[in-house]
Amino acid sequence: MTLDEIKRIDQSGMYDRLFDFHTQVEDAVRIGREVSLRLGVKGVANIVLTGMGGSAIGGDLLRSYLSDELRVPLVVNRHYALPGFVDRRSLVIVSSYSGNTEEAIAAHHDAIRRKARILCITTGGETERLAERYRQQIIKIPAGFQPRAALGYSFFPLLLTLSRLGFVKRRAKDIREAIGLLRSKARVYGDAAASDNPPLQLARQLKGTLPIIYSATEYFDAIGLRWREQICENAKKLAFGHVIPEMNHNELVGWKIGAETMRQMEVVFLRDRRTHKRISMREDITKQIINPYALHVSEVWSEGRSLLARMFSLIYLGDWVSFYLAILNNEDPTPVKVIEQLKGELAKL
Repeated sequence: MTLDEIKRIDQSGMYDRLFDFHTQVEDAVRIGREVSLRLGVKGVANIVLTGMGGSAIGGDLLRSYLSDELRVPLVVNRHYALPGFVDRRSLVIVSSYSGNTEEAIAAHHDAIRRKARILCITTGGETERLAERYRQQIIKIPAGFQPRAALGYSFFPLLLTLSRLGFVKRRAKDIREAIGLLRSKARVYGDAAASDNPPLQLARQLKGTLPIIYSATEYFDAIGLRWREQICENAKKLAFGHVIPEMNHNELVGWKIGAETMRQMEVVFLRDRRTHKRISMREDITKQIINPYALHVSEVWSEGRSLLARMFSLIYLGDWVSFYLAILNNEDPTPVKVIEQLKGELAKL
């Protein structure tokens, strides 16, 4: 597969967004360091990030990544209304890349009514207008991306902000490692002519199948979600998944009836060598149990030393898998016409 062949399909330039992702992360880190913070957080009892789709996944990753260190709960809200516990002691982060996501705007108004402390991360739109009207803290990020292709901007400025506000420790060394890993992997994953290109190989394996993505609950639940969302949006095909150990208590039993359907399922385990040892054992046993039923069962392993680098190694691999799967399906990965159709229909009501 040549780059010219790819770009004939990828007319909106997703390849370049992926290849240059490390530069996006570098810029996102700069924004996080330079934003002028005037937000009072004394007495904050909980953090709620409200958003949808590509704007919410950064919150999921923050929740997973910081779960061992955060002394207050961080909840991701994907709804028009906020949870009942939100009040003056809550820090509500309104994450809307476009600034015009109707669920996020509704939740933003809800946060204002409840007198929560509010931090907005956006490119503009109604979210920015509301923040300016009520003199709320804004992190302004660059426009021009699809929200799912702007993960660096939805994650790293918030990570830097939470550390600067004193919620978590600073992670400069881990961030440098993650950026270096992303830079080196761009050269490998972006070479579609290479016979040993890992995401292209996996994409070829997934083509024409129903992908099932399994991951550990700790740290990697959001990464499994990211894989599924990227396959759906970029490759325009369904993908499903679950987390371990929870799936061992329900979904695992379902691997029995429906042999013809199961033979169309390609299962991918997202693995990490520092996963809880009992979960690692469960992953091994689960793989053995479902192997006779699925079309194929494979696993991919995280890379890097720090947790941040290991998480983003799997995220970046999955993004490239979904991209190559789109190309193999002869689909431009960027447009999401059916979402625009849905928004158009809602606008009539």
